[in-house]
Amino acid sequence: MNLFEQHGYTNEAWQNGHREVPRITFDGVSEKWKQTSNHIPVKLKKKVFFRLMAPLVLMSNENILKERVIVKTAPLTSPQLKLIADKYRISTDKTGQINEKIRQELLKKVDIMPPSLALAQAAEESGWATSRFTEEGNAFFGQWDFSGKGMVPKHQRKELGNYGLARFDSPLASVEGYMLNINTTFAYAKLRTMRAELRKANKPITGLALANTLDKYSERGQAYIDSIQSMIRYNNLQQVDSAYLSNNILIKLIGDK
Repeated sequence: MNLFEQHGYTNEAWQNGHREVPRITFDGVSEKWKQTSNHIPVKLKKKVFFRLMAPLVLMSNENILKERVIVKTAPLTSPQLKLIADKYRISTDKTGQINEKIRQELLKKVDIMPPSLALAQAAEESGWATSRFTEEGNAFFGQWDFSGKGMVPKHQRKELGNYGLARFDSPLASVEGYMLNINTTFAYAKLRTMRAELRKANKPITGLALANTLDKYSERGQAYIDSIQSMIRYNNLQQVDSAYLSNNILIKLIGDK
């Protein structure tokens, strides 16, 4: 908590309307966290979780916005544009080229996720970073992996085949993987459509709004949506949608496994 205070990343600053978030990353979740989190006040546990995850979400969005600028402005023959199209699984035309229609399809996919929504889902899916998948593989969002390299659940559902939970090199990579998953998978097309409509209407892209489209994220369906929206409201996460990154040098926290 001393680190947060050194950078003005405090409750007092937040309550006074200060929305600047320091650039902080961490290399993983210590095996001690699960035990520690059971013996500290819930309010403190949430504070630590959200304050460590918020910079990762904002940095991931920052990178997406950089890609979005390229998509908007680069010539159709730009190698950078082609790389982004490949990353976001957009097919080129019959000649192997990118045209204006494809550029518009890309703009629908290359866009941010509201921090409030990302934080609520991370808390929900990782159990406040206490799940074994989060500890073993930085899995904050419960993404599945059918490559055979994922972390296998204790009670694997045979009807779904050989699947596991995707593992990531770092918490930041997990956030980036979550955003790419949302921005490319067919199951979340409704979210991308709503986000594009909000942007076209010059309206805020909020977590509460986009959460309504996540009926396919969990087999719980509407109950999952209700849970995410409740978490956003109860923890006042809407405020994080207006947060921004500071210009400080990146701070890397090295955990004690």
